[in-house]
Formats: sequence, structure tokens, C-alpha cells
Amino acid sequence: MWRYLSVLLFGLLFTMSSFGGATVSANEKIVYHVPIEETVEKGLSAFLERALTTAEAADADLVVFEVNTPGGAVDAAGEIAKLLADSPIKTVAYVNNRALSAGAYISLSADEIYMVPSATMGSAAVIDSTGNAASKKAQSYWLAAMKTAAEQNGRDPIYAQAMADVDIDLPEYGAEKGKLLTFTAEQAKKAGYSEGTVSGKAELYSILGVEDADIRSIEESLPEKLARFLTNPIVVPILLTIAGIGIVMELFSPGFGIPGVIGITSLVLFFYGHLVAGITGYESLAMFIIGVILVLIEFFIPGGIIGLLGFTAVVGSLFLATGDPVHMTISLLIAVTVSILVFILLVKVFGKQMKFFRKMILTDATKTEQGYVSNPNRLDLLGAEGKALTDLRPSGTALVKEERVDVVTEGSFISKGSTIIIVKVEGSRVVVREIPDSN
Repeated sequence: MWRYLSVLLFGLLFTMSSFGGATVSANEKIVYHVPIEETVEKGLSAFLERALTTAEAADADLVVFEVNTPGGAVDAAGEIAKLLADSPIKTVAYVNNRALSAGAYISLSADEIYMVPSATMGSAAVIDSTGNAASKKAQSYWLAAMKTAAEQNGRDPIYAQAMADVDIDLPEYGAEKGKLLTFTAEQAKKAGYSEGTVSGKAELYSILGVEDADIRSIEESLPEKLARFLTNPIVVPILLTIAGIGIVMELFSPGFGIPGVIGITSLVLFFYGHLVAGITGYESLAMFIIGVILVLIEFFIPGGIIGLLGFTAVVGSLFLATGDPVHMTISLLIAVTVSILVFILLVKVFGKQMKFFRKMILTDATKTEQGYVSNPNRLDLLGAEGKALTDLRPSGTALVKEERVDVVTEGSFISKGSTIIIVKVEGSRVVVREIPDSN
């Protein structure tokens, strides 16, 4: 009996300990650590959207964004800032080195900001795709966005605006009029833009009270890294230029060779990057394929309209695939210019001839030097005499060397039976003149 009671008591204690362990596990906080590195573009926005979705699905308590970026595209930064603002999870920007331009805007959109001693944040002037100052309209939008990002988390907006506006005078922070504000870690803490300066992640987690939490890292997958690279504003014109050069060189190559493969691969990478980054959908790829098919049809059914529609579809698909039409215009101009220069170089310098159209266009010619004639040449009749078998008005038939020959006079009428002499032969055209009767 005591043995049964001992077993029962042991089982009860084991069950209680199990429930106790489950309670501790359930109370353990979940923290996600997400990197924000390199240039800010649409590919980064897609990655961060996946990261926040994963954190929300796991019912996480905190998401720490480790920021180290020189900035990037304004539209991508806007999308990321909206993701942070809409997330029900507390977000912390951990500036580990630099948060400049769009990186500063993203950091300001987080609930809290912490910086390492050597970190900087600011210098957020908006520039266009060519590297020049953006339009007043774009600058006004960006200033308003920076101000809103600061205000929504209780920060003085004057400093956020000074990061983007050189007209704001803050000499105490080294940003007198004419200079953009860039905070050091100490200055950011003094201005209330940083909750604290930490030596590293360990101290950060300790301050946040999550040193014992379940900390999970989310890294970019290989397709996401590739998509970020392929959608980089510098890489896009390079891809389009390589595609253009490949297509031009293929026109001068027999059959389908390496240049064509390289050109098509560049276009595939362009669309792949934009699809994975979530910038575009399959409709842009479908439009591109339809455009190419229409252009090819134009080679067999000439007329111009089908080819024009195909070319328009191809160009339209490229613009549909990107979120920045200005940058796409510049990229296409670069690609087209370089492709034209390569075409001229191949024709004028290297003397190349296009081989692509040889199977569709007849290039052979029948020349007299090669023995081809359209009609027999009757030079053997030149100077010969004969009789007009019919009235020549001015054309008719004459008997020359016992052969009926179609002839034509120089313009005058020659009656039947008159004596004629052949004075000119031009291919099949035999010209005669009447010989007056000596009697």
C-alpha cells in the first residue's frame, strides 16, 4: 500500500513540476533581432515586412532593428517607416555605426533609439536619381515626413527637420546654417533622440530587460539578398545596358550564341529581382513577353503597327516593373546610348554585317558578271541587214539572217518589205533603221 502511495505522490509531484515548467516557458519573452544594412531600397522593405510578419505571428514582445546604413531610396524608407508605425509590437532602433539619410528616418520611426558610442545619425537631405538636390515638392514632403516621424514618438521635430534642411541653424550641435545636422551618440541622447548609449547588444538587452528572453535572429535569405542587389539603383542600369549590348551583338552573330544568352539572362535577372523584392507582379513580365513576341512577328509580317505595339509593351513593362519612373528613364537612356555606340563600333570600325536577318531577307543577287541574264543579248545582230515582215509602227517583226526578230524603229514608220539595218542592241531591244532603195 505504501508503495502505491509513493508512486502516486511521485506522479503528482512530476505533474506539478511539468505545469510549473510550462508556466515559466509561457512567461518567457520573445525578442526578434533584425539587421538593416547597406542601401535602403525596395528589396529591404520586402525583407523587413517578412520579418515583422514573422514576429507578429510568434506574438513577439519586441523587435530590435540593428541599423547600419548610409541611406537610400525615399519611397522605400517611407514603406519601412509605415511598417514600423503600423506594427503592434514594440520596436527599437539599435544604431550600430550609422543611420544616415533614409536610415535616420527609419530609426526615428521606431519606438525607441539606442546608439553605440561611435554611432552617427542624421544628414537626411533628399536627392534625386542623378545625385542632385530634389525638387522643392519632394523636399517639402521629406521635411514633413521627418517631422512626423519625430513627433509620433515624442521627439522635438526641430532636430529631425535640421537633418534635412540646411536653413535651420543649430550651432550648438555643429549644424549652423548651411549644414545638415548629424547627431553623435552623445548629442542624440542630449537632444532626447536617443534613449541611451550602449556598448553592445548585451548591454542593450540588459537595459531593455530582455537579457533572459528568447532572442531570435532573422537574416535575409539568399533570394532576398540577390533581390536587394539586383534592385539597387546602380545595378539596374548596368543590367539593362548588358542586355542591350547582348542583343546588339547577337544581331551580328550567326545563329543564337553567347551574346544573346547574356542579354536574356540580364533581363531575367532584372525581372527576378523586382519580383522577389515585391516591387512588381507577374503582369510586368507577361507584358514584356507579349512585347517581344509582337516585335518578332513584325519581322515576318511587316507593316510597322505590330512592331510599334511590341516595342511599346517592352518599354512599358520595364516601367511597370519599377517603382521609380525617373530612375528607369535614366537607366533606359544609358542602356540605349551605350547599345547604339556598340552598334556603330561594330559596323564602322570592325566592318561587321548583321547576320540575324539573313534567313528572313533575300540578299542574293543575279548579276551579269556571274553569267545571269534576264533575256538573251542579241549583240550578234548588230549591223546586220534584213527585211521588214510587218509594218513597223514603230515596233514589228523583221527577217534577219533567216530569223524572225522583234524589232523597233528609231521612231519613224517603216513599211512592210522595206530593207532595214540593225543599228543598236540593248538586251532584248533591237533597234532598226530603214535603208533607202538604191533604185
